[in-house]
Amino acid sequence: MTALAQRISAVNLGQGFPDTDGPSRMLAVARNAVDEGLNQYPPMNGLPQLRRAVTAQRLERYATAYDPDSEVLVTVGATEAIAASLIALCEPGDEVLYFEPAYDSYLPGVAMAGGVPVPIRLRPDGGGFAFDLDELTHAVSGRTRLLLLNSPHNPTGKVFTREELEAIARVCREHDIIVISDEVYEYLTYDGATHTTIATLPGMRNRTLAVSSAGKTFSVTGWKVGWVCGPADLVAAVRTAKQFLTFAASAPFQAAVAVGLREELGWVETWRTELRDRRDQLRGGLEQIGAAVLPCQGTYFLQIDTRSLGYADGQRFCQELAQRCGVVAIPSRAFFEDVEAGLPYVRFAFCKRSDVVAEATRRLSSFNAKEL
Repeated sequence: MTALAQRISAVNLGQGFPDTDGPSRMLAVARNAVDEGLNQYPPMNGLPQLRRAVTAQRLERYATAYDPDSEVLVTVGATEAIAASLIALCEPGDEVLYFEPAYDSYLPGVAMAGGVPVPIRLRPDGGGFAFDLDELTHAVSGRTRLLLLNSPHNPTGKVFTREELEAIARVCREHDIIVISDEVYEYLTYDGATHTTIATLPGMRNRTLAVSSAGKTFSVTGWKVGWVCGPADLVAAVRTAKQFLTFAASAPFQAAVAVGLREELGWVETWRTELRDRRDQLRGGLEQIGAAVLPCQGTYFLQIDTRSLGYADGQRFCQELAQRCGVVAIPSRAFFEDVEAGLPYVRFAFCKRSDVVAEATRRLSSFNAKEL
């Protein structure tokens, strides 16, 4: 869809990357780090100042303490952190629970580790998306090893409630399941929703790998600086896998992110407010053409149910919307193992400049379901 947007000069609300840069102070630190010679391999664990900044952030925000030397590992984005965690902890035939729809790197990561993915469906329930606790409980077997959790959740925009996390935690404690918690949108929540890391719940700190990154928080997705926090034995296993994936990367960017975590969280709050306003701007444009817009409590994304516009197939809707109105979105079936279940849903990214969102809304206003 991104290639299509480029080919026809459409407004691209498909791929989830911002079109503005992060805080200028942090960008300047990266430039200075290059000029000052920080251009060789950093330590495999990550620069010490970044690991200390991550531990300080987790302690201040979540009251969860980690040792920066043994319980924090810097990775090439959250995607590597998740892949390395799966490779490290999943043996061939082990089952990995995950919530569907899911970010599209999860299933390939499970496959590369030789695991068996077991989906738990998130379904619209009027106030957002929810899962059935009985479905989760019944999905557990003697081969269940890991649970992949993503909150705030891409692509639905769901923020798991504390009550939901407590239910998930009970299942994990009862069945000795390790959680890989993808929290890259931890700061980007709206309308009073707050992110709770499952690692803070009773009995979960020592069975959770909490993953986050700078890309979404600071609008620097191209830097690919992520990290994983957890008990020393699990982090050591992930480090062993990472050693033979990338070893280390992004030294000057790591130095800059350390400064960002210490000094630029005020910028992040402004960014969050701007994103909320752009979400509302896009939602208004979609609702004006009659689309059923699903609730979004976090992330960069809004989803619609295209059946409200007369389309059973979201991919057909996306192709025709691009050609007729010059706006590109992504069919959400890409996030479902069960493609049929995802057919009617389409994801729009609102992490673009307000003038870009306004132009997309203007173009959407020409939509006519009877003509398409």
